[in-house]
Amino acid sequence: MEQSALPAVSLDELDRLATRASTVINRLRDRLYAPGTQKTLDVQFNVRRAAEMVGRSEKLIRDAEGDGRLPEPEKDPQTGRRTGYSLADVNRMRSVFGTLPHRAPSDPAMVLAIQNFKGGVGKSTTVCHLAQYLALKGYRVCVIDCDSQASTTSIFGLNPDIDVDEEEDTLYPFFRHGGPPDLSYALRSTYWPNIALIPANLGLYDAEYEFAARMAREQAFVLDRLRAGIETIKDRFDVILLDPPPALGMLSLSVLRAANALVIPAPPNNIDFGSTAHFLKMLSATLNELARAGGPRDYAFVKILATKMNDGKSAHLAIKRMMDAVFPMDMLQAVLKDSAEIDNATANLSTVYELTGTATRTETHKRCRAYLDAVGREVEILIRKTWPSHHAQLRKEGLL
Repeated sequence: MEQSALPAVSLDELDRLATRASTVINRLRDRLYAPGTQKTLDVQFNVRRAAEMVGRSEKLIRDAEGDGRLPEPEKDPQTGRRTGYSLADVNRMRSVFGTLPHRAPSDPAMVLAIQNFKGGVGKSTTVCHLAQYLALKGYRVCVIDCDSQASTTSIFGLNPDIDVDEEEDTLYPFFRHGGPPDLSYALRSTYWPNIALIPANLGLYDAEYEFAARMAREQAFVLDRLRAGIETIKDRFDVILLDPPPALGMLSLSVLRAANALVIPAPPNNIDFGSTAHFLKMLSATLNELARAGGPRDYAFVKILATKMNDGKSAHLAIKRMMDAVFPMDMLQAVLKDSAEIDNATANLSTVYELTGTATRTETHKRCRAYLDAVGREVEILIRKTWPSHHAQLRKEGLL
């Protein structure tokens, strides 16, 4: 038999490749997670922007500062002008003026999964930006990273290899036999006011094996364990966002059982759209199987979000038109367009909403921010429609 002209690759050589890859990752993390540093939110709002966010006039804000209901704003010692308000300051104003948008205790917490079984479709990007959009609006948000790749965890400032212990900090202990009774142990506050995080790291992948071992004898437990855990913490939040792994495994099935709404990110190109069509077919079959095993699960809404859209590519435009024709009632009207602004922020384990200074004054940033805000606004309205206490205001706004 004729032998290959290429030399065989040994296991030792594969180990060396893995070591080199780890070295590159470690160098990147050393740069982004410098010792002694902690990620902070440096975004500041002037009084006009703060008034818009709060829903009250600048005069009312100044009056409240004057009569002691709000603290005196910090001022530049040289100019005597306000230095700006933090998001925490804005939320304090909302509390004073009664404009916090929280759901009523009788409203159901929204458990929203950003779900697709294919990687590279913008899932974690959507989760992080949507969480921050909702936090800017004043909602109480919990992000649960269910993906062992831990991209969302990294963007929220944690080094998965150093700052996160899978035996204490992730979902994994909760899935183990004899694990904690609720998810409170894993909740972490973040540098974003009103956003809590349950982080992930590579050790979370072990939960797949834990599930597989228990599936035969405790099927209902496995399928609904995450759902039961969310029940123990949901009263503290308005919205709980789930970032599942990009594969059809036990964790993804648990997310489908735990969520009460889905947003499916889908780039408008042939391969990704084909994968999304396959995902929807699998989703239907999977949910039917899960219903037989653990009872039916209804969703408040299921929407497809076109992501990574490039208007300069005729193929993208053609496939987007096809998506709109095939899913006329199921597409979000807003589109998350392809943007160097998002790519650059992600490369620095950050988001567009965290940029400050001159970077926010470019046309590229303003366009990208407009796309993100449009997606956030549309999802926010869908969420509010599930809360009876918001219906009167939605009618007043002409949205219901």
